[in-house]
Amino acid sequence: MNAALVHSFDSPPSYASFAEPVAAEGELVVQVIAAGLHPIVKLLASGTHYGSSGQLPFIPGIDGVGRLQDGTPVYFGLSRPPFGTFAERSVTVRGMYLRLPEALDPVTAAGISNPGMSSWVALKMRAQFVAGETVLILGATGVAGQLAVQIAKRLGARRVIAAGRNPTALAKLTGLGADHIISLDHEPASLVDSFRSGWAEGGVDIVLDYLWGGPAESLLEAISQKGLQHAASRIRYIQIGSSAGQTISLAAATLRSSALELLGSGFGAASIAQIWQALGEFFQMAAKEPFQTNIKTAPLEDVEALWNSPEQGTRLVFQP
Repeated sequence: MNAALVHSFDSPPSYASFAEPVAAEGELVVQVIAAGLHPIVKLLASGTHYGSSGQLPFIPGIDGVGRLQDGTPVYFGLSRPPFGTFAERSVTVRGMYLRLPEALDPVTAAGISNPGMSSWVALKMRAQFVAGETVLILGATGVAGQLAVQIAKRLGARRVIAAGRNPTALAKLTGLGADHIISLDHEPASLVDSFRSGWAEGGVDIVLDYLWGGPAESLLEAISQKGLQHAASRIRYIQIGSSAGQTISLAAATLRSSALELLGSGFGAASIAQIWQALGEFFQMAAKEPFQTNIKTAPLEDVEALWNSPEQGTRLVFQP
């Protein structure tokens, strides 16, 4: 069969022939319709993600939409290495797939599954979100961030604060449901002031952080309380992505001076059962009322040429 193939962690996958997957006990072969090029897919292919096995060669892709042998359209993942989803066929664990709602287009499902799941799991499973709370999204201009704005609003957020750097994308976030916009294109001291003024109206209950690095340091400095006369205000800070840096410097006083709770959300922080539940709920909501997303499709044979294309608010979906 034809597939994208990672031969080296230092170069993009190439389009090549690869052995057909054969279902082992408890597995099913799936005919792939579409698979999204999510940031985690690139990280795994570069060997830098914590989930990387370090083994070569392999087919990239962590999830996708395909058809079972009887033609049923399904969302699936959990492919057994070296069989990822960037191929004509892949494998999945029997029972670990979701039948797509009839109203949900397969290509759309492939594009929104991973970014949508990231905020849904973070809000509902990790932060234990309650309708009426305020959510601040750090890194709101990417595909995941734009979906997070919409998801938070649909789940009942009283107020959504969206922070990002891309001015064009940032300007569009109010149309997606953001109540307040913060530009990250400032010096750290000025950015701290912007964060503090952003939640002056009622505070912030939950932070969804897709960036880490410098922006996270400024936000955490803004959370830090000055002086001894203040009421503790619980903030659940959910770390999801690290596109602005892998590490931060965190002052001990930030934790002592605030009711800050630092949590992670991702594969390992949430169980497979929780992730599957979240995806099922998310797909049902997307089928009932489509989310605003920008998805671009491309044939899988163009994978090498398009692999390093910048996201810029668009999710690339490959079709075999």
